[in-house]
Amino acid sequence: MEVGRRRFLNWSWAGIGWVGLSLWGCAAKNQTPAKVEAPQTLKLSSSAFDPDGLIPAKYTCDGENRSPALSWDAPPAATRSLVLLVSDPDAPGKTFIHWVLYDLPPETRQLPEGMKADPILVQGGVQGKSDFGKYGYGGPCPPQGTHRYVFTLYALDTVLDLPPGAKQADVLKAIEGHILAQAELVGRYGR
Repeated sequence: MEVGRRRFLNWSWAGIGWVGLSLWGCAAKNQTPAKVEAPQTLKLSSSAFDPDGLIPAKYTCDGENRSPALSWDAPPAATRSLVLLVSDPDAPGKTFIHWVLYDLPPETRQLPEGMKADPILVQGGVQGKSDFGKYGYGGPCPPQGTHRYVFTLYALDTVLDLPPGAKQADVLKAIEGHILAQAELVGRYGR
């Protein structure tokens, strides 16, 4: 009788194991893929203008053409560098690029007003070339009407190591798959 009982128990365990494995296989097949988390949102602001507000002429080609002061909150702990891009999506023909700045140190929390147009910044960071063909910030200069100027900050899990003078397209390609967080600030300027 003991032998018969052992056979029954072994068969029962084998059956449970087979059923369990079958159910597990079904669950694995029908399981929805893990969600890919969207990048964390950062807050980007300027003491020069309010979000969606007018950018003072001082920061445009009609004034001193100085970059506005910018500040942001702490990026994720895994951040290895920051990128700042400024564009005008309302420019005729194509989005016009006003500033390309990359490889900013992750501990950076602000940029002062009037950043120099040097290819490599003393405080860390590298400047690309705008659609004006120059290093550094080029202020709003719409041919007519009011345009939006989009300041976008990216926190990356890598350092880009691009040479000075990179274009926005090169930077956007290099940051693919490396964005941990981002922020956007829009200002307007018109003539």
